[in-house]
Amino acid sequence: MIKPLDKWLLAALLLLCSLPGFSDEQGDEPVRVVASFSVLGDWVQQVGGERVALTTLVGADADAHIYQPTPGDARALSQAQLLVINGLHFEGWVTRLHTASGFSGHTLTATDGIVPLVMHDDDHHGEDPHAWHSVANARVYVGNIRDALITVDPDHGAHYRQRAQDYLAQLEALEEELQDIVASLPPERRQVITSHDAFGYLAQAYDLQFSAPKGLSTEAEASAADMAAIIRQIREQQIPAVFLESSSDTRLVRQIARETDARIGGTLYADALSRDDGPAGTYQAMMRHNIHTLVQALSPTP
Repeated sequence: MIKPLDKWLLAALLLLCSLPGFSDEQGDEPVRVVASFSVLGDWVQQVGGERVALTTLVGADADAHIYQPTPGDARALSQAQLLVINGLHFEGWVTRLHTASGFSGHTLTATDGIVPLVMHDDDHHGEDPHAWHSVANARVYVGNIRDALITVDPDHGAHYRQRAQDYLAQLEALEEELQDIVASLPPERRQVITSHDAFGYLAQAYDLQFSAPKGLSTEAEASAADMAAIIRQIREQQIPAVFLESSSDTRLVRQIARETDARIGGTLYADALSRDDGPAGTYQAMMRHNIHTLVQALSPTP
């Protein structure tokens, strides 16, 4: 027979267990993840699904090179279990944010295992951070994100493994699709002019040649000599089009177009995705958009 006091204690326990936030299954709560910029955010969401509560610091159409963290970013990071950054000196502001937030969770440098291209740019110590423009590298990023999520949330490892496997299969199909599209572009039409050196990995993957008056960072300034060299190259090689970048100042490329009579071939997404309703709202959409834009603008007219 249950005594009156025991009944009261049992009722109190049941009431407590019903309160929001009280659970003996803490693993049912989503993992709080902060991603430094939108491409990483997309991959975290693809692998994590409903198991992650994601905050992306540098959002759509924004420039991570010149980003300035906010107090809200510090608060979000202070509560996070996992921080995902690109590394290769891409997020020069992240150390300050880490210190200001008091973050004590797990940090993933998502480029671990990727061999970086070496460029001559003092701002980034010669390493090109834009490794996501290679689908082969994207597979490494995704594998690293999968493993990091399993580290912080091991009870749901099967969930992350399955979602990563499904997404990696999509990336494999994407790579074949993009290679087929670029194959239609004649070798003499593969010279690309943009505003800064963000597409070295894309060039390597698809046998393209990119030139830009700026260096690896959008913070770099184009010299008069750099501008003259680009203009001379366009005229000598009869490059038909130059390309804007979504998160960069367009004035430089527009000036080059005016002085050479090259047309504006379109806008490429270099350092950020577009908004969801834009042409590059996911990583796969960004890659398709960039390749289609390049091939359409550079292909010979019938």
